[in-house]
Amino acid sequence: MSVLDRYRNFGICAHIDAGKTTVTERVLYYTGKNYKMGEVHDGTATMDFLVEEQQRGITIQSAATTCPWIHKGNTYTMNLIDTPGHVDFTIEVERSMRVLDGAVVVFDGKEGVEAQSETVWRQADRYNVPRVCFINKMDKMGADFFYSFQTIIDRLGANPVAVQIPIGASDDLEGVIDLLTMKAYYFSTEDMGAKVEERDIPANLLETAEKWRHDLFEKAAEQDDELTEKYLMEEEITEDEIRAALRKGTIARTICPTFCGSALKNIGVQRLLDGVIDYLPCPTEVPEIQGTAIDDPDVHMTRPHDDSAPFSALAFKVVSDQHGDLTYIRIYSGTLEKGTRVLNAASGKKEIISRIFEMHAKDRIAQESVSAGQIVAIVGLKNTNTGDTLCDMDHPIILERMDFPDPVISMSIEPASQGDKDKLGDALGVIRREDPSFQSHFDDETGQTIIAGMGELHLEIIVNKLMRDMKIGVNVGKPRVAYKETITGTATARGIHKKQSGGRGQFGDCTITIEPYTEAQAEEDGLKFIDGLAFENKVVGGSIPREYIPSVEAGCRAAARSGVLAGYNLLNTKVSLIDGSYHDVDSSQVAFEQAGILGYREAARKAGVELLEPFMKVVVTTPEDFVGNVSGDLNRRRALISESEQRGNARLLTAEAPLSEMFGYASTLRGMTQGRASFSMEPLEYRIVPGNIAKAILEAGEKEDGKK
Repeated sequence: MSVLDRYRNFGICAHIDAGKTTVTERVLYYTGKNYKMGEVHDGTATMDFLVEEQQRGITIQSAATTCPWIHKGNTYTMNLIDTPGHVDFTIEVERSMRVLDGAVVVFDGKEGVEAQSETVWRQADRYNVPRVCFINKMDKMGADFFYSFQTIIDRLGANPVAVQIPIGASDDLEGVIDLLTMKAYYFSTEDMGAKVEERDIPANLLETAEKWRHDLFEKAAEQDDELTEKYLMEEEITEDEIRAALRKGTIARTICPTFCGSALKNIGVQRLLDGVIDYLPCPTEVPEIQGTAIDDPDVHMTRPHDDSAPFSALAFKVVSDQHGDLTYIRIYSGTLEKGTRVLNAASGKKEIISRIFEMHAKDRIAQESVSAGQIVAIVGLKNTNTGDTLCDMDHPIILERMDFPDPVISMSIEPASQGDKDKLGDALGVIRREDPSFQSHFDDETGQTIIAGMGELHLEIIVNKLMRDMKIGVNVGKPRVAYKETITGTATARGIHKKQSGGRGQFGDCTITIEPYTEAQAEEDGLKFIDGLAFENKVVGGSIPREYIPSVEAGCRAAARSGVLAGYNLLNTKVSLIDGSYHDVDSSQVAFEQAGILGYREAARKAGVELLEPFMKVVVTTPEDFVGNVSGDLNRRRALISESEQRGNARLLTAEAPLSEMFGYASTLRGMTQGRASFSMEPLEYRIVPGNIAKAILEAGEKEDGKK
């Protein structure tokens, strides 16, 4: 067994409040990394070390740790990332998924699959991450393993395979039954569940266990042709053969082994860790990392998961620190030593690795060198951002970058004093480097700084960071929705920029066609679709010299960014440059860029421009008594209720609602349900704003601009 075979890089992810951080705390305790268990509700969780996290009892940023686990006599190294559950911090899950080899998806034993569970599942699908499931909170009143298990099938379209079933539920939860060994496992309360006792399966659960074991063997046999034959011939199949088949299916992402327990009551976590070793892949079992040549994106390259290969790593997180930026990297190939010079393939700049740390939440352990398969933090990088590739200077490669979601909400902030003004720009730059889902810009017209993010909570936490951590006084405006624009038809227009009165003048002339267009269409046509716009040059006969074509494209893109109706980004268009003319002396790149801007705006106006608004998927869990009130309130907010599901004595309402109508919804919902209802919300898509509402939005914007 090689060193890499004993690594497991995995994350713990789930819907908010499913118990991710509590599971992580138990992992740290049982692996000997911590000698005392922290609790989320007490604000003492090791991985939730930010003040904001401890006060709110939620995870805001992903935290990494490395811990050992002994399984079948071998010591394994587990690089573990605890991720947030709140949709406002979905970028933390996104970038963690990009660098992980596997994931443990945690579900609430009573609720099963919830709204954010679906989001993290899709993120894992996007990055082809193998998963095991852990149905947690089996001690909760109303917990039902078999119901939660079924929701994984029904709502995620997944293929879970139960490798355990619980002994009891709610207050009667005692332990778990392992369906492979057909033994019952009980966890002692005296030493926080560290001591595990193996017993025979209780007689009343033997028949149930046999039924689920039969299902386990059937699904495992499907993963391997030889095993299928043995199963059909009713030959004896060993435990090791079943484990090997389950591992094969997990890595191929055709099945998800499913565990159960209660992290809070210290039941089942050790068996879950054994499952991570048994079923999730080591670095050598995942496909070689894909990349492209530094000077030609069409040349595809790979790097093997091997210490002796040229060094390559992906920077997936940057954290600002008083001693210099801490950059988290996943090493895919080669080795890295302290003091080495490496190339940032994205910027072409050379970087020096001053120090290397193995991270344990906020604590660090200095390392002299690290190798393929490891996740570490380094100090000394000056020009590296999230998504950049670090590599050997003699063997450059650019690894695939991550996708970052567009903000859906913005607000204005102004410095409280001149001293604060000087510090604000730098502080926002630091936050942008740390958090790619956050954006900020200075509005020249209004003299305000606009910050934009993924939700009210996201912006609230950023403002708190500015004021409390960075000691900058700011005055904050009301949150505003990040509207967009789009066209509804096709049109052709001419853009001509002409200034020819004495001396050298300026002349640019282009004719463009604009039409509605989607990313899927661009992919089909082989066109680049950047920031919602595809550009195609259809000029023939040299009516515009080749060197001016990129200038026309740059002008169209600049016009799309500033919009036509009200300065919002104009999305989902294709621009075809079909004709134009030039002047031997007066034409220039600047002139053709201006012509592109004028042509795009005129064509968009002719095509008809509509305002788009972000819609959210809203899931409300409410007692039956308040369903009428909640439904009525959602209807008043222009929400469309798409699903109503009975869940025990509560009702789950799934709705699609415009974000603009959902500000302050948490306090309204608490008020109308005596604090007994809860909700989750995540971005869904942009939709056209109804005419009367669009008119009101545009008029309100004009009034506000008039005041300023």
